[in-house]
Amino acid sequence: MGPHLMHYSAQQQARRQQLWGVLGDLPKHRIPTARIVHIERREDYRLEYLELDLNGIEAVPAIMLIPDGLRGPAPAMQYIHWHGGNYGRGKEELFEGRPVLKPYAPVYAERGLVALAIDSWCFGGRMPYPNDGPRGEADTFKEMLWKGRCLWGMMIFDEWQALNYLCSRPEVDQDRIGVFGISMGSTKAWWLAALDERVQCCIDLCCLTDYEALIAAKGLSGHGLYYYVPGLLKHFQSHEINELIVPRPRLSLNGSRDLLTPPAGVERIRNHLYDLYTRLGREEHCRIELFDCGHEETPEMRALVIEWIDRYLVSGPK
Repeated sequence: MGPHLMHYSAQQQARRQQLWGVLGDLPKHRIPTARIVHIERREDYRLEYLELDLNGIEAVPAIMLIPDGLRGPAPAMQYIHWHGGNYGRGKEELFEGRPVLKPYAPVYAERGLVALAIDSWCFGGRMPYPNDGPRGEADTFKEMLWKGRCLWGMMIFDEWQALNYLCSRPEVDQDRIGVFGISMGSTKAWWLAALDERVQCCIDLCCLTDYEALIAAKGLSGHGLYYYVPGLLKHFQSHEINELIVPRPRLSLNGSRDLLTPPAGVERIRNHLYDLYTRLGREEHCRIELFDCGHEETPEMRALVIEWIDRYLVSGPK
C-alpha cells in the first residue's frame, strides 16, 4: 500500500468509528457460536441450517451453503436478504429467490463459493408475531428506541457478527469474502462493507439511495421504519458512508424507475466515488449503473454480478 493509500486508510478508520457510534447502544462483542440444527443435501452443495448466538439477546437462524468438491479454503459470500414486506421468509431467499430475483445458490455452488445468510431481526424465524410482520417490526423498533437502541444498528451488528462467524469457518478463504444484497439487503451490504475492510468485494442491487435525494423526492414513506437512524444526517450522508469502501471492488446496480432509489442521488454518489477511485488509481474497482427498470434484477444486472464474482472473488484479490 502506497503512502497516499495509507493516509486515506487512516482517515477511513476514524470515520468508521464515528459510523459505529451513530448506531445506538449495541450488544457487547461476543465470539459467535453455532449449533447445527440439520443438514440438507442439494444437487451440487449441502445446506447447514444453523442457530447462531450473535447478540446474546435472541438466537439467529442461519443457513450456510457449502459447495461439493472443495479442496481447500474457498471464496465466500455473505448473502443479505431483502425486506419487501415478506416477513415470513428471510435467509431462504438465498436458494428460493424472489419474484424479481432468481436464486443465487446455483451461481455460488457452480463457482465454488461458500455462502452464509441469516434471518434479519423481525424476519423468518425471528418474527415477534408469526402472523403479523408489520406489527412485529414496529414494536421491535419502538422498544429498541426506548432502550437506547435502533433497529438498523441491531441489524447491522448481527450482520457484522455473521461476518465474524463466516471468517471463522475453515472452509473460507478470509482474503476472498464478498457481500451481496438486494433492496434492504443492498443497503446492509454497503453499510457492512463500509464498516469492515474484510469485505473484499461489495455487490449491491436496487438501493444505493442518497438520503437527501430521497427527501427531495418525498420518498421517505417507501422505506420501512428499520431504515431510519436517529441523528444520522448530522454526521453522514450516503456518499460519506460509501466512500469508506474505497478502494475495494464495488458494483452497484440500480433501476432508473425505482422510487426507493432516486436516480439523481445514484448519480451524485457515483460521481463522488468515481473521483475517489480514480485519484487512488483504482478506477476499475468501481462500477455504478442505472438500468431502465424498477426495483428488480434484470438479466443484464445478473451478468454483471457474475462477472464481478468471477473477477474479484473466484480469481482472488487484485
